[in-house]
Amino acid sequence: MRVTLSMIVRDEEAVLARCLDSAEGLADEIVIVDTGSCDGTPEIARKYTEHVYFEPWKDDFAHARNVSFAHATGDYVLWLDADDVIPPSGKKDFADLRRLLGQGYDTVMCPYETGGLRYERERVVKRTSEAKWRGHVHECIPPFGKIAHAAFTVVHRPVKEKNGARNLEIYRKWAESERLSGRDLFYYGRELFYHKLYTEAVAILEKMLAGEGWYVNKIEACKTLSACHSALGDGGKALSALFESFRYGEPRASVLCGIGAIFKEAGKYCEAAYWYEAALSARDHTEEGDFEEPDCRTVIPTLELVWLYHVLGEPLKSLEYHEKSEAIAPDHPSVLFNRKFFGK
Repeated sequence: MRVTLSMIVRDEEAVLARCLDSAEGLADEIVIVDTGSCDGTPEIARKYTEHVYFEPWKDDFAHARNVSFAHATGDYVLWLDADDVIPPSGKKDFADLRRLLGQGYDTVMCPYETGGLRYERERVVKRTSEAKWRGHVHECIPPFGKIAHAAFTVVHRPVKEKNGARNLEIYRKWAESERLSGRDLFYYGRELFYHKLYTEAVAILEKMLAGEGWYVNKIEACKTLSACHSALGDGGKALSALFESFRYGEPRASVLCGIGAIFKEAGKYCEAAYWYEAALSARDHTEEGDFEEPDCRTVIPTLELVWLYHVLGEPLKSLEYHEKSEAIAPDHPSVLFNRKFFGK
């Protein structure tokens, strides 16, 4: 069972060796496609593999990744970005993953950690015609066939600033020439939000929600739409956007915390406490592809409830939630502050 490691790179001399060193021994073949480096990236790549290819950049990440996959010869393809790292546990976890491949799985979903978020990606796929990347930006391979979940984790550790308005410019370009998919509209709206173009983001996200789209992306779109309305000073619409997410699936902890925060900001502390307590019982939806924020099920609501019950004149409940937050995150700055407050 041969595995190809597939990568696309451009000006990654600061991180490429770190990535490949961390992935040493995982794959039987390494294929790297360079889309126009002006630094020493190609020379570094050649130290690890003879399969280094060049492809002109076409403002299309999916195209570049599909080119890389086309050069692969393994039975399965593992993909990484240059600023990804495999943690020390990766060798054992990947050995376990290889055993899964022997059971005939087509897609293996694995945890991805980036910027405080943890969610699953289609990390290893069978090399077939169905393994096709889609999306000009924030590209993905829609999971296909027999799907497995594995513990093999990839950690995203960038060392340079994001590429400014690059992603937004790509979306604007393609929006002029083709009909964007629901997934593209979702990420387009997020890019507009990141650039503080809130009114434009609202229009794109509402268009996405009115059309076809994956339910997880629709839940996330509601969260971003809420943040846009908050930035525009409309708390009512911000709250409505979060409640809208309930149409698409079970309430997520991050949504419940968001609702709690809006009520807290409005001085409605009993209502805020209700929603933060609800967040504590929310399920983990990582395996569904959610951009999971684990703290929204644990330390964030417990800390908020310490303050809320103190303000509501319920010191025993306030202390109860302090003790819960202390058990979860004993070194958190707010926990340390509350410990002094309670004389612990």
